[in-house]
Amino acid sequence: MGTDLHAPLGRNRKTGRRRPGVLRLGRIAASLCLFAIGGFSLYTAFRGDGLERTKPPAAEQAATPPANSPQPPTATTSQAADGMPRAEPRSGANVEQMVTGDGSVVTKYSPRSRDGGGPVLVDAMQIGQDPRMAAQPNEALLEETPFGRLPIIGPDGRRPMDQYARPSSGARGVRIAIVVSGLGLSQTGTQRAIAELPEEITFAFAASGNSLQRWMQEARRGGHEILLQVPLEPFDYPANDPGPETLLTTKPAARNIENLHKAMGEITNYTGVMNYLGGRFLSDPAAMEPVMRDIGKRGLLFLDDGTSAQSKTAAIAKGTELPYAFADLQLDGQLDINAVLKKLDELERIARKNGQAIGVASAFDESVDAIAKWSEEAAMRGIEIVGVAALSNDPKNP
Repeated sequence: MGTDLHAPLGRNRKTGRRRPGVLRLGRIAASLCLFAIGGFSLYTAFRGDGLERTKPPAAEQAATPPANSPQPPTATTSQAADGMPRAEPRSGANVEQMVTGDGSVVTKYSPRSRDGGGPVLVDAMQIGQDPRMAAQPNEALLEETPFGRLPIIGPDGRRPMDQYARPSSGARGVRIAIVVSGLGLSQTGTQRAIAELPEEITFAFAASGNSLQRWMQEARRGGHEILLQVPLEPFDYPANDPGPETLLTTKPAARNIENLHKAMGEITNYTGVMNYLGGRFLSDPAAMEPVMRDIGKRGLLFLDDGTSAQSKTAAIAKGTELPYAFADLQLDGQLDINAVLKKLDELERIARKNGQAIGVASAFDESVDAIAKWSEEAAMRGIEIVGVAALSNDPKNP
């Protein structure tokens, strides 16, 4: 009798019926499976090891606080949407910077304990703005006032100086910021500067200029970081008059703040304020303090053009936690392209010694030509041209 290789497994080859032993084994296996599943369900139901939630998540707890719960934390101890404390990226580190003999800046990070206990949400806010939207302001960083839309710090703590800053590479090396000022005063000069200068150059628009919003948008679309120039009282005022609504040492603080706000309302998308003249005003702490405090509270930086030896900018800025920077060199005291190029070489020597430097020029043809020419070769010498915000002394990022 031959073997039927095609007979179904577990069936009698003659009758085709299942064998009784196989049927019993199948029933036993099925019973064991049902028993195991039921036992596992009971085990997990009583144990509650995460397969079912025994407590609502932090977000739900935060959404339904007890009736006698304390008030939510203030801005200094901000909370994220899920109830976790929000911390800045450097809140868990000590940061030290040193300048080496060759001018390189060495940054040393070491761990330190954060305030409080438990996990925190590290909020790494983006520096800079999407280039496709660079000409448009972030509406969350503006407030409507009788003087126009003025910059403010956003609900999440984002500052205009961060939102509109030109991002830098973060690489070690020599960094230079070049600010071309007086834009908006001359239509042809402004147009030429925007058209011919590389996007790494920072532009400063004079508050008394013309068509500022249009020029601002064109500059931002070109990738430039921008500042607002506000007229301040010089020593020889009124013989040397910076223009209408100049901030004066003889005016009440409220009037100077009002004139500052009028200037601020002319454009948007700027990282900070720069002085236009102002030797006397910058040397008067009583006049400066309320103005600088207002600038800092709006999330802006202040750039001192470095022309006043009696300036109190550093002392006032430190007392008000205002981000600030000083220009190291005026580049176009002599309006000659070769003279400006020599000043740029001097600026480079300063930067190689200190790790960074800031130069300021006006939007004259000679200055624009020299800066455009010098900038083409700077990268080949290991120099990174950055926006002025990257070189500011910032209390939030020491």
